[in-house]
Amino acid sequence: AAAASSSTRRRAARVAVVVRASSDDDASDASEAIVPIPAAQGYATLDAVLGAIKNLPPSERAEAAENATATVSKTLCAMKANGDTTRWDCYPELQRRNVFPNELRQVGIEDAEGIAKPSNTNDFNFIVAVTLSTSFLALVIGVVLPGDWGAFGSYLVGGISLAVLAVGSTAPGLLAVGIDQFARVDPKYRNRIARHEAAHFLVGYMLGVPVAGYSLGLGKTHVDFLEAKLERKIFGPDFAISDKTLLPLACVCMAGVAAEAMAFPGDVRGQDGDLVDLQRILNKAENKMGDAQQQNLTRWAVWQAAGMLRLHEASFDALTAAMENGASVAECLRAIETAKAPAGEGK
Repeated sequence: AAAASSSTRRRAARVAVVVRASSDDDASDASEAIVPIPAAQGYATLDAVLGAIKNLPPSERAEAAENATATVSKTLCAMKANGDTTRWDCYPELQRRNVFPNELRQVGIEDAEGIAKPSNTNDFNFIVAVTLSTSFLALVIGVVLPGDWGAFGSYLVGGISLAVLAVGSTAPGLLAVGIDQFARVDPKYRNRIARHEAAHFLVGYMLGVPVAGYSLGLGKTHVDFLEAKLERKIFGPDFAISDKTLLPLACVCMAGVAAEAMAFPGDVRGQDGDLVDLQRILNKAENKMGDAQQQNLTRWAVWQAAGMLRLHEASFDALTAAMENGASVAECLRAIETAKAPAGEGK
């Protein structure tokens, strides 16, 4: 499951390639001849198209990125026809099967049981930090300020921790931004975020998702990635996802979970948004699944994504570093393609 097929490698050397486009019912393939272009021209096009999006007001970027995905896809296909983007869309066909916990360990996931279990580590660290800091500050104020001012100041500052606990108990979502920003003080957490988002980016790229932008933040959903693959909005009453299209979407959803589980056994913190994404596409599946089937699909998607990341470890590490440094999308694509090729690529 982790190696690109020989037919894909032969296709990269052809003068023209076929662009696979999703129809409304995900059942048909549209073909369009693509003229090969060299890497320099392709990256220049991507820089121009995606760079223009960054200059737009934030409210307009999402729509512009959505409109740019077709251009990104065609450009990458044209570069692939020239032999320059060998890892773009290199898994044209996925085969789903039952995956057992020991197989997850074989691809680097030691604690398979930790997947889909919520993590409160960031919340706990934030609450402890707020409580200790406000308690210490209240003590200092009580000692330094004279008379009633010291007592009033101590009560006032000490009440901050009580307010935070009250908000966390009744409306925890209101603290999400503060908790995330507090956690980012730790360089290891920033690396965790980059690895998580790089996994979505790389797995999506290898499955033919024309990425037009990215953000670094755990727990966020990636509807834009899914819609870029589908070439249409994921919401809508008359829309169903075929089994063939469901598999790559599931892998993109669970790639971040796979990356975290490989690097941080038993401590997967960014899976909430990923599981929401996966449930959204499962709700749109043509063939509805029971709970056991959904669990099997989730396990398979994590296993498949982990295998892809492990095989393309050099590209994954290069992309993670690029994203940590705030690289543009075009620079991220260069990092993927210029990294050391896995054994057997191009044969």
